[in-house]
Amino acid sequence: MNIVVEFFVVTFKVLWAFVLAAARWLVRPKEKSVAGQVCLITGAGSGLGRLFALEFARRRAQLVLWDINTQSNEETAGMVRHIYRDLEAADAAALQAGNGEEEILPPCNLQVFTYTCDVGKRENVYLTAERVRKEVGEVSVLVNNAGVVSGHHLLECPDELIERTMMVNCHAHFWTTKAFLPTMLEINHGHIVTVASSLGLFSTAGVEDYCASKFGVVGFHESLSHELKAAEKDGIKTTLVCPYLVDTGMFRGCRIRKEIEPFLPPLKPDYCVKQAMRAILTDQPMICTPRLMYMVTFMKSILPFEAVVCMYRFLGADKCMYPFIAQRKQATNNNEAKNGI
Repeated sequence: MNIVVEFFVVTFKVLWAFVLAAARWLVRPKEKSVAGQVCLITGAGSGLGRLFALEFARRRAQLVLWDINTQSNEETAGMVRHIYRDLEAADAAALQAGNGEEEILPPCNLQVFTYTCDVGKRENVYLTAERVRKEVGEVSVLVNNAGVVSGHHLLECPDELIERTMMVNCHAHFWTTKAFLPTMLEINHGHIVTVASSLGLFSTAGVEDYCASKFGVVGFHESLSHELKAAEKDGIKTTLVCPYLVDTGMFRGCRIRKEIEPFLPPLKPDYCVKQAMRAILTDQPMICTPRLMYMVTFMKSILPFEAVVCMYRFLGADKCMYPFIAQRKQATNNNEAKNGI
């Protein structure tokens, strides 16, 4: 094709992409079904991972839960089984009361499988993934959610904690994706969800390791999405989740300017997950929560660095992690004193 003609075709496609994006904001797309599909969630024992598990359970997905904490993972599984029992009871009642005029779903007959896995260890990921394939089947939806934070200033942070943050928050996405992507490519079907953070789009002081890990996983996700498009595997969807500060306790003590905080409070975990689920089930490529984060990311891209610094200082975002780090340091000191170290 002549390059001039191709340029106009590309321009039209770009403009059309804007139209479709605007339409998605105005008209909510229909959510797809994940009923009966195997959904694997890492870090499922608490926080957002647990809430993702409950949301997928309500939609009749078959859950595979990974977490390093066996007890908390089993607690999540118990909650999922309770949802499954409610669904089975509702299905049985509907079948008994059905008059043949309505489409009644069959009994769900779903199970939840739990695995203790340290996603920061490559060999552990691959071995556990092999067990999942043998005991459950192939994974259709992969939710990479597990995450950690060290909570130390760079020069005070032990090297092993920096490595741990990078392994769990970033490298683990490589291992889990390499474990389950091949089958998705064979059948051209699947969905890979990357739970990152707004701190993977713009950074702040004091959490260099966390920001680096989230920037890294955002880059991984975007590159993977382009690779799937280049291979014309349109049946495999990807969704990048970048929430603002979520009130899960992970960053307890983090504070922006007190006058600004009422307008930008920490997100409720339920709200964050429901927004992410809507994006996943409508095959939305990326979701920032709240929507103001889109504007912050855009401003960071076009403003000079000194202007960004001024904006951060006005919002109190430049040192928002300092109270959190101070609390972590105090807790560490108290533990050391308690243990006589």
